[in-house]
Amino acid sequence: MTTANHIHPSMRRTRPMLDPAGVKNMKQLIDLRWIAVIGQIITIVFTQWVFHIPLPVELMIGILSSLIGLNLLSLFRWYTLPSASNLELMTGFLIDVGALTALLYLSGGATNPFVFLYPLQLALAAVLLASWSTWTLVGITSICFAGLTRFYVPLQLPAGGVEQLFDLHIIGMWICFVLDAVLLIVFMSRINRNLRERDANLAGMRQRAAEEDHIVRMGLLASGAAHELGTPLATLAVTLNDWRRMPQFKNDPEMLQEIGELQHELDRCKTIVSGILMSSGEARGGSIVVTNASDFVIDLVREWSSSRNSKALKYGRFAGEDCRIVSDSALKQIISNVLDNAAEVSPEWVKLTATHADGMFTITVRDRGPGFTPEILENLGKPYQSTKGKVGGGLGLFLVMNIVRKLGGSMSAENGEEGGAIVTLQMPMDALSMEDEDVGHIWV
Repeated sequence: MTTANHIHPSMRRTRPMLDPAGVKNMKQLIDLRWIAVIGQIITIVFTQWVFHIPLPVELMIGILSSLIGLNLLSLFRWYTLPSASNLELMTGFLIDVGALTALLYLSGGATNPFVFLYPLQLALAAVLLASWSTWTLVGITSICFAGLTRFYVPLQLPAGGVEQLFDLHIIGMWICFVLDAVLLIVFMSRINRNLRERDANLAGMRQRAAEEDHIVRMGLLASGAAHELGTPLATLAVTLNDWRRMPQFKNDPEMLQEIGELQHELDRCKTIVSGILMSSGEARGGSIVVTNASDFVIDLVREWSSSRNSKALKYGRFAGEDCRIVSDSALKQIISNVLDNAAEVSPEWVKLTATHADGMFTITVRDRGPGFTPEILENLGKPYQSTKGKVGGGLGLFLVMNIVRKLGGSMSAENGEEGGAIVTLQMPMDALSMEDEDVGHIWV
């Protein structure tokens, strides 16, 4: 058993909690700006050269060019940054509102039917921005709308165009309505998907925090139990040594053999207790060494087979490029935990393979047992998921997954095509390697 208090150095690297939904929403805003630019160019072309209504095209093209330049810069900025704040999103909305206001000012002001594109901006802002930002944007757009009723460049209609003004206005309102409806549906759907993904990520982080807290509590319990077991184990050791010297036992080879077996099991119990205390950070010392990945696996196989008095474990050879890693008790313990589970359901045959490829250290354990049930596979790595029927069972894979995850790796499980279960642990070799001078600072 291992606890969360014993942590590999790579686990201590703090990473900022980022919200990728902000960047995804900013990308939606950039896409909306591209659509707006294309639509405005089409509208200018039709108004100027189809309906023969003169417009200050140079100024309008200048505004649209600025939006295109902004989007091109955004492609380099927002497609590489990990998060976007509420203020940055609000700035994007204000730029779009300002550009729309300038274009409306140059094309009839509030009499232009495309003035009803303002509500589209507000609807999206209500979903993406904080409440105060949305109301601020409402106030700014209201001022812009009011200003466009007084200050604007009137449209110069061609001869006879006055009679067609109402028809053109109705057509413009219909186009504006279709644009509002389509864009709202498309972008609201995308934004809601981003928000659902964010909520799922937050729920996952809460679950992970709860699991890590659970591990810490179990670690404290294990440490306390190890302290309590220390005294009776010491008493038993003294008693066994006394029995070895007693004449009635000393002259009985069969009793001496049994005492030797008891002493072996007692030493194993001491080793387990020492490992628990060591994992709790209360015992420090030479259990951590820098070794080669292949030697680490060979030592693990030898220790596991010897301590379990089992010949079931089959191991071939290390595949891939060998490299130096840190060998510590926690890493050995989580692999041993997987081997214990496999040996419990398949006591005659367990196979371990170890590979190093593409910077990943991969341990695969196979057995010939009944395999995993669909429920176990679906809830892999969650506590108390077990088919053994033991009270408090199902913590083994839960602990393994959490330790591997802290190392930046992953654990997967599946049933083999010919029966049995397959558990695969993948850990980045960078997380397992360490400079020699860092050894000894692994405990926290």
